[in-house]
Amino acid sequence: MKIEDAAKAIAGVKDCVVNFMMGKMYVEFDGKPDVKTVMSEVYKNCKKVESDCEIELNE
Repeated sequence: MKIEDAAKAIAGVKDCVVNFMMGKMYVEFDGKPDVKTVMSEVYKNCKKVESDCEIELNE
């Protein structure tokens, strides 16, 4: 399972793209979910794929 797939599996995530060269993940939300709650779940799923994954929320 790739990080993108792990993120897309979360309710409220419409799309996700990871740019490994830039070290960034771009998440497109479906509707207007509680971003912090959704990203918390994204983080948990991504840690299962890549244990040293870190996510910083830029609003």
